[in-house]
This record gives sequence, structure tokens and C-alpha cells, in this order.
Amino acid sequence: MFPIARLRRGLLALLILSALVVPVTAASRPRVPAPAPARLAPLTAATLPRAYAANRADILRAAGEAAASGAAGRAARLRVLAEDGRQFLTFDGRGSGRTAEVLGDLARADRIAVLVPGADTDLDTYDELDGRPPAGLSWRDGAASSCAVSAANAARADHRSLGGAALDLRRELCRQDPAARVAVVTWIGYDTPSVTGPAVLTDGRARTAASALREFLGTLRRIDPRAEMSLLCHSYGSVVCGQAAPGLDVADIALFGSPGVAAPDVAALRTPATVWAGRGGSDWIADVPHISIGLPGGSSLGFGQDPLATRFGAHRFPAGDGGHSDYFAPGSLSLQNLARIVLDRRPEAVHV
Repeated sequence: MFPIARLRRGLLALLILSALVVPVTAASRPRVPAPAPARLAPLTAATLPRAYAANRADILRAAGEAAASGAAGRAARLRVLAEDGRQFLTFDGRGSGRTAEVLGDLARADRIAVLVPGADTDLDTYDELDGRPPAGLSWRDGAASSCAVSAANAARADHRSLGGAALDLRRELCRQDPAARVAVVTWIGYDTPSVTGPAVLTDGRARTAASALREFLGTLRRIDPRAEMSLLCHSYGSVVCGQAAPGLDVADIALFGSPGVAAPDVAALRTPATVWAGRGGSDWIADVPHISIGLPGGSSLGFGQDPLATRFGAHRFPAGDGGHSDYFAPGSLSLQNLARIVLDRRPEAVHV
């Protein structure tokens, strides 16, 4: 078995290296026209209602421009984002889009979970991984300050998408502690790489995204200065979190489905947070070689250390047998343990 595994990793490394030097022909993301976002007052607890209303108006304006340009699919997906009860802290419909959605009462939350996604996460895949708007899904109860999340909503949410993952996480948090004051926040604050393009093989975009993530977390801290924050970082999002980690004012950083972290161990991350790592038993990311080759300009090919490696020193959390997109699957061990991390109810974990 060892020679086969070694051969597989070697071939994967060669594929990665060849992707750097061989032009990759991939379908570019469609550029749908959208208006610039409205200027908002600095975000505070007092300005949240106005921000939610202004961003909803921006989403509807973007939907109108998309429809006028013939992008009917984008227009339909944006109209779902603008449904009553949904709360968007930020929104910019230009390009692949930037946005942050809030589920729960952000201003009064004792705990905040921030979901940092990986590749191919944008406005077109936000609610459904295949880009289809979730027909008939009302988000009113998911965004409410109470823990009332209907079974119909939970059934329709696509846990593989960022919006669906947030809804399923909120439902699990409420199941574990109905009285908990927890907000779930999604964050698309960077141009996520495409899985079919060479950018997904380097940490270049993660480096850019890290400063944006730090700024966003500062905004959340200004809105709710006393809340404990947990970063839940999936796939390429774990690369972003690793770059952003030094000095972050968060309680936990969970890295799962991770291709690697640009630090030899937890100490090198220079964070006061508890660092967690998990990987599903069927996640193909386990076969990605943990290499890091410096490139001109300061970025690297490959992502470095496996956060589940013993020498890295993270706290492992059991993630079950799921695949790369299954960490938020309802009823899964991974979802249960991610919720426990957010609630400061430590999962069964072994320090490695």
C-alpha cells in the first residue's frame, strides 16, 4: 500500500506543478453588470437595521440590472437573496460578488460563528452549489433572532453551499442549545479561486483575502464588542484563515477540509485562539500533497503543513466519514462538533 500511496501523491504533485506552467483553459465566471453599492454609515449595533435595508435594496437593484442584461439566472438568484427576513451586512454585486449574511441577532449575540468558504463560492453558488435558486425557500425564520427554523427550510437548504451551510449550522446550534444567543455570519470578502484555474493552486488570493478578513472581523467586533467569535474555515478558506490568524481576536479557529496551512505549527500562527482541525473520512483533500514552493511576488505554490499532522499541534475534532462538501450535512458528526466548538462545548478531541 505504501508504494501506491506514495506514487499517487507524486503524481498529484506533478499535476500541480504542470498546472503552473501549462496554460489552463477554463470557463471564466460570467461578468454580469451590477451597480456600485450604496454608501453606508459605519456599521454599529445601532445602524444594523439601516444596513440590512440598504443592502436589500442594492440586491434588488443588482437583480434588475442582471435581468436587463439577459442574465436571468443571476437575477433569479439575487431575488432569493432579497427575500423578506434575510439580513445582509454587506453586498456588492459587481464581478463574482462580495457579501456577508447574518442569521440571528448580531447585536445581542454572545457568540458569533463566521463561515469562511473556499473555491468557487460566489453569488451564483451562494444558496445552491449547482447555481439553481432554492424554489419556495423562505428564509424568514432562519434569520430571526429566535431559534425557530422550520423543517421545510432545513430540508431545502443545500448544505454544500455557503448559504445552506449557514442555515444548517444555525439549526444545529439551536438544537444543541435553544437558549443560546448565537449569530451565524457568512463571508465572501474576496475573489475565491475557481477549481478549474491555476489560482486555486497558490496562496496568492488567500494573502489578499487575509487583510479583508481581519478588517471584517474588526467590524463585527465594533458591532458586538463582547461576543466570542469562532472562525469556521473550509477548504481554501482555511488557507485564508491561516494567513489572517496572527493576533486575531477570536476564541476558536477551525480548519476543515484543508489543503494546508502556511505555518509549521500552531505556535507559528501567533494566535491566542484555540486551533481545531478536522477531515472527513471520504474527503479527497487528504490526497493533496503538502508542498510549498515559493513563487515570484511572495506567494507560494501549494499550501504547506497539514493541520491534522501531529507536529502541527492542533486539536483534532472527529469529522465523520463525509466527503469534501459534507461538513455541514444535517445530522453529521462534523456539523455536531463544529456547533459544539462554537458553543464552547468541546467535542471529543485529542490534542495531536
